[in-house]
Amino acid sequence: MSLNADFTQDVIVRPEDNRWVASPMPGVDRMMLDRIGDEVARATTIVRYAPDSHFSPHTHGGGEEFIVLDGVFEDEHGAFPEGAYIRNPPTSRHTPGSKPGCVIFVKLWQFQPEDRTHVRVATDKLGSVADASRPGVAVSPLYRDAHEDVRIEQWSAGSSAAVAAEGGAEILLLSGSLRLDGVALSPWTWIRRADGHEITLTAGPEGARLWIKTGHLLDVRAPEA
Repeated sequence: MSLNADFTQDVIVRPEDNRWVASPMPGVDRMMLDRIGDEVARATTIVRYAPDSHFSPHTHGGGEEFIVLDGVFEDEHGAFPEGAYIRNPPTSRHTPGSKPGCVIFVKLWQFQPEDRTHVRVATDKLGSVADASRPGVAVSPLYRDAHEDVRIEQWSAGSSAAVAAEGGAEILLLSGSLRLDGVALSPWTWIRRADGHEITLTAGPEGARLWIKTGHLLDVRAPEA
C-alpha cells in the first residue's frame, strides 16, 4: 500500500476529510495519514481502540512513536493517559490495548536502526519556554537527536507564526484551532511539509496546542523485507 508516499510533496489531512478503517484486530480502527507497506509498514496513523480491545504481542522492528490523544493507552509498561508521549525503539516489544478505550497518533518504522532510547513523557506536566523569535509561542521539548527534533508548542489566541521545515516537518493539531490560508483547521488535523517548505499558521480564538516534529524527512525508508 502507498499513501502520501511522495515526501517531496506537502500534505494536509483533516479528520473530517478522512475515515476510519478496520484493522485486522477487532475493535481497533485506523485513520491512515501516510503509509508505505501493508501490515508491516512505514506508517503515520491515528488509531482508535474500543474499550477492552488490544493488539497481539509484537516486536517493533523499526520502532514506534506515539502520543495519546484521548482515553488511556495500556501495555505491560503502564497506563498512559491523554497527553502521554512514548518512544519505543527498534527491538522493543509490548502488547498494546486499552480497557477504557483510547485514541493515539502513532508513527511506525521511522527510527534510526541503531536507536535504543526509550522515552515516556507526561506532556501535561511539562514546563515551557517562550520562543523569543515567535511572539505568542511557548515550546516544550520532547526529544532531540542528530536526526530530528520533537516538541509541543502552545500558541496564544490569534498568534501567527512560522514553522520551519529544514529536513521536513510534521504538525499535529492537538487542541484548539488554526487557520491556514483562510481555512479553519480542527483538532487532529495533520500537516506534512517537505524539506525547506516553511509554513505560517494562525491560532484561533482559543489558541492552539501542537505536536511538531522536524528534520526527519530526508532519510525515508520502507520497512525491511
